[in-house]
Amino acid sequence: MLYPFMTLPDDTEIVHSESYLQDGQEHVRVEIEKPIEGGFQSATCILPEYDWQDINGFSEIEIRKLQDLISSLAHIIFRLARNGGFDNASSF
Repeated sequence: MLYPFMTLPDDTEIVHSESYLQDGQEHVRVEIEKPIEGGFQSATCILPEYDWQDINGFSEIEIRKLQDLISSLAHIIFRLARNGGFDNASSF
């Protein structure tokens, strides 16, 4: 399941998965999608490694800016991912 996290001023949507264990380490999948004429730009970032996958339409500069943003908010994304997103973040 993916949980809404943030909508940027240019309508870029950022959502995240629940946290999950892989090789004994906690991970979260962050999906980014930006509407453009005729479709969407999209990318996936796996935390905590910042492993970018399935980049479609975003430039290297845009990915760096998105990584800076996600990096500054990763602690919040992890906390929300552990608790089922904003709707279940009563302890936030």
